Amino acid sequence: MQTPSQMRSVTPGGPEGGLVAILGLVLAALLLLSQALFVVPAGEVAVVTTLGKVSGASRQPGLNTKLPLVQQVWPFSIRTQVRPENFATLTKDLQVIEATATIKYALRADQAGRAYSTIASSDRDIYPRIIQPSLLKALKSVFSQYELVTIASEWNDISTLVEETVADELQQFDYVQVLGLDLTGLEIAEEYRAAIEQKQIAEQQLLRAQTEVKIAEQEALRYDTLNKSLDDRVLYKLFLDKWDGMTQVVPGLPGTNGGMPSVIVGSKK
Repeated sequence: MQTPSQMRSVTPGGPEGGLVAILGLVLAALLLLSQALFVVPAGEVAVVTTLGKVSGASRQPGLNTKLPLVQQVWPFSIRTQVRPENFATLTKDLQVIEATATIKYALRADQAGRAYSTIASSDRDIYPRIIQPSLLKALKSVFSQYELVTIASEWNDISTLVEETVADELQQFDYVQVLGLDLTGLEIAEEYRAAIEQKQIAEQQLLRAQTEVKIAEQEALRYDTLNKSLDDRVLYKLFLDKWDGMTQVVPGLPGTNGGMPSVIVGSKK
């Protein structure tokens, strides 16, 4: 049989019951508050959805709020991402090449919500659904325009062209920004390496020959100009400037009657 004190401790209207109710309300409020607040880390933005539909602009780094239970948060990184892509494709002369394309890109912060709504349900979907298809399309498009020998000898220029093509392709969607692209590890059949080396040697020899021809042309032009400037009067002046004082007879002044008579300038005693 319970004592009166034991009966008072479990009475719903007693002070102990009110304290339990207050504690329960406080805990519920804290739970709702924890559901309403969230922090977006630096280098990320968050897409907030209400019952599956994007609500408002992307949330910036820092403390943010949402409606408990009805809204969800989807984080997206806006840091620079670096992804290598191994690929194989055909050249214009139908030769297979293999290489690695390393692309640097970043999701545009203001496009995270649109990316979520249309193509990428999570952060890890950005590369396979947006970047990779455009990258492979650009690689195929560029390399199909050149023969293997040209590709091997102009590798850096083609790398720049691929980067520009990928950037133009992705700009149509405006989800991400291309920050750089490097092509490395070119692999081609061994029998074509000798042909490529021979072409490079021939191009160097041709360049050297062209340079020598230009030098010879410049020398010929210089001598021709000098020759035209050396008329009789100039030659006579040069002779007098170089005369050592020992010579007894020097040529006469050009243009005198009877040609160029000798002029006696002195004699040795």
